[in-house]
Amino acid sequence: MRDFSWKIFTLTGDVDAFLLYREMDELSEREKKPTPESLDSLDNWEEMAD
Repeated sequence: MRDFSWKIFTLTGDVDAFLLYREMDELSEREKKPTPESLDSLDNWEEMAD
């Protein structure tokens, strides 16, 4: 979706396509960062494996 919205923006200059691209980019960056909740689930995973 991110690549599609960038392609539309470069072809048309549509501001909404750029805003969608930027929003998708920010969401993908947030998903890459570990959160305390995701780290807690990793701790629980180790307990379940034992």
